[in-house]
Amino acid sequence: MEVLNKSIIFVGGKGGVGKSTSAAAIAWKSARQGNRTLLVSTDPAHNVGDIFNRKIGGKTVEIARNLYALEIDPEIETASYIKGVKENIKGIVHSSMMEEVHRQLDTAKASPGADEAALFDKLISIILEERTNFDKLVFDTAPTGHTIRLLTLPELMGVWINGLLEKRKKTNENYAALLNDGEPVEDPIYEVLKTRQDRFSKARDILLNEKETGFIFVLNPERLPILETEKAIELLQKYHIHINTLIINKVLPDEIDGAFFLERKKHEKKYTQLIEATFSRQQLIYIPLFSQDINSKNQLEFFSQYFIDVNNEVITNV
Repeated sequence: MEVLNKSIIFVGGKGGVGKSTSAAAIAWKSARQGNRTLLVSTDPAHNVGDIFNRKIGGKTVEIARNLYALEIDPEIETASYIKGVKENIKGIVHSSMMEEVHRQLDTAKASPGADEAALFDKLISIILEERTNFDKLVFDTAPTGHTIRLLTLPELMGVWINGLLEKRKKTNENYAALLNDGEPVEDPIYEVLKTRQDRFSKARDILLNEKETGFIFVLNPERLPILETEKAIELLQKYHIHINTLIINKVLPDEIDGAFFLERKKHEKKYTQLIEATFSRQQLIYIPLFSQDINSKNQLEFFSQYFIDVNNEVITNV
């Protein structure tokens, strides 16, 4: 499974297909191979703690040898993000306006996109800073639509900030020419924007570096997950993000019996054939439906064995 060699791995897909389990199994396998690994959940409905049968929360905790986990809380990150904005405008906004500006910022906490902006900021911090402390970062993301917005934000925010910087620069030049005898104007807001632009640019470069970052989508052999995955791959390609690996999870094993399961297996076969036709350019990893939930380290170990067989060849059937 070539993507496991990447130092940063994002796992996405439709809700309920097994993203968290797949991400946890990837992180588990990485840690077992001796890599210091951080498993990060960006899904508000965190499942990582349930899989490891312990509380994780918003601070990095060690959950096994070489394996650490973190569940990002959007509310906490949004509050921290707004607090950071307040710190940035100290000394910039006139004291008489500060109370009103703070009120507007507090109101912005509940505005659409506030959680995503804060989550994106935290994501960038992890990518740029935590990667120096870990050999591998594995991200368990929220359902598809949220993941797409998160992964496309570096490009969108980069364009937006470029526009703000250009306007700010023009304003400063006009101000310097008219009121400051042509001397450069000190502009703390410009410096803050420039710093954020640099961070976005670095994060974008890392996300688009295929030697460093890999993307996996998880789906089940069913109509809706197939359609959703196809659309997501097409959309992300427009932002130069390529999904080269798919995990097809919960595939009925061959050794089933009973009229119901045999009929279901025939029905499922049509979808596995559709998957192979639709995603002929992707690496396909098939994982069987297990008789029990994956909620222990022993079961994760068993799950992770389906990524690579004894000959280090990718398993493409079960």
